[in-house]
Amino acid sequence: MRGLSRLCPEPLLSSQLSDIWFETRVAAESLADFVAGARLRLGVTGLSRAGKTVFITSLVHHLTRAVAAGRKAHMPVFRALSEGRILSAHLDPQPDFNVPRFAYEEHLEALVSGPERHWPQSTRRISELRVSIEFNSKAWSLRHIGQEHARLDIDIVDYPGEWLLDLPLLGKSYAQWSKETLEAAGAAARAPIAADWRGATAMANPKARYSEQTAQKLARLFTDYLRSAKAERFALSTLPPGRFLMPGDLEGSPALTFAPLPVEPGEDLPYRSLGREMERRYEAYKTHVVKPFFRDHFSRLDRQIVLVDALAALNSGPAAVRDLENALTDVLNAFRTGRSNLIAQIFRPKIDRILFAATKADHLHHSCHDRLEAILRHLTSRAIARAEGVGATIDVIAMAAVRATREAIVRHEGEKLSAIVGTPLEGERIGDDVFDGIAEGAIFPGELPDDPKLVFRGDALALDEEEAEYRFLKFRPPVAKMGKDREPLPLPHIRLDRAMEFLLGDKLA
Repeated sequence: MRGLSRLCPEPLLSSQLSDIWFETRVAAESLADFVAGARLRLGVTGLSRAGKTVFITSLVHHLTRAVAAGRKAHMPVFRALSEGRILSAHLDPQPDFNVPRFAYEEHLEALVSGPERHWPQSTRRISELRVSIEFNSKAWSLRHIGQEHARLDIDIVDYPGEWLLDLPLLGKSYAQWSKETLEAAGAAARAPIAADWRGATAMANPKARYSEQTAQKLARLFTDYLRSAKAERFALSTLPPGRFLMPGDLEGSPALTFAPLPVEPGEDLPYRSLGREMERRYEAYKTHVVKPFFRDHFSRLDRQIVLVDALAALNSGPAAVRDLENALTDVLNAFRTGRSNLIAQIFRPKIDRILFAATKADHLHHSCHDRLEAILRHLTSRAIARAEGVGATIDVIAMAAVRATREAIVRHEGEKLSAIVGTPLEGERIGDDVFDGIAEGAIFPGELPDDPKLVFRGDALALDEEEAEYRFLKFRPPVAKMGKDREPLPLPHIRLDRAMEFLLGDKLA
């Protein structure tokens, strides 16, 4: 080992040994899963407010309740269910003892709790849930020894999409990341909300002696900029480092107390200088935050759905739409795509199916669903072409895991108009009308353009209401119906069955 250490610096040698151990462990875990029987690790992610929690809750509720409640016809595209081949589905203990359990029961209660119903809390950390499905299958290889029916264990892994946007940092130096971040903040779409932080950065000297007070000030102003850019008014998406807005138990730690500085690649920064300390903390963020997520969770996924709140970007204007396009390209580039085969399943699982889903389709009339899907397909077209070239199967849909509205024909000034009807959240407004969260309203959100390229036109950072051709409100969950057993029936949806068929259908054949 001494001879090797002369050739390799100690940190590099440690990193190489760690990588070898990681590859060995992943291969062993994959082999164990293969021997144990049919298992599928489904990743669910999306940027903030895209509806990850609602999607998982609705998916699990449909699986576990549809058979018992006789609701097979409710999901015609999900063939295993509509054809009656799913015999039962139930929750099992999750396999990872060090990962929080997805609070399914709590989230379901929030959705169906009568007058108090509300959307559940959004994803702030990684969580996991296992659903075991018993089903009829002609494939003997899917059956456990001594059992008449086949079984599939689905491990659902829920994690914030912002964490995916951190993965490219693993291949970037501090100088490179700083340059890209500062350039992006100087663009017309971001400069107004980045002014305070950029002003403080311009006054900082990377070669000056390190001061904790200066480091904390720059990190705070940088975080304020990220938080403002992410706010609903601007709805910008490409905002790494992702943990700055979701710090958890890392809040206040040095790994989350850094900011970009104007330093050149390879620049010699003095010992104990501000720039050198910022670089050291950036590298610690990659080592202790980004890399463990990749190794322990992300690299083990088999299938992935990425939920996209395209309507929020459309509400904010062309700058937000273009930023969302860049974020989705970065997300797709992060995946270990590639068609799985027997060897890959055993020794090195890869994500072989990815579904991009534009959520909240229920906020539009059904005549615009194809247009919403076309916009999302256009947003992801560059990255999809690259991923499909290495064998991954990718699809794009417009959906609503829980449908909060219904459609109606409304007369307005003697003309019949297609509207959506639902209960807007308290405080939502159209013009001078403010909703109280109790009364229903008939809404005309406007029509999306036939040509998806039109949503990119213009340079507005955030559209005012009078400038917008469409405006999408937020609605409360629908009132749940109860079954004969007094348990809530699966909530209405739009194309949830299509999503489930794409992600799970071939495994339930």
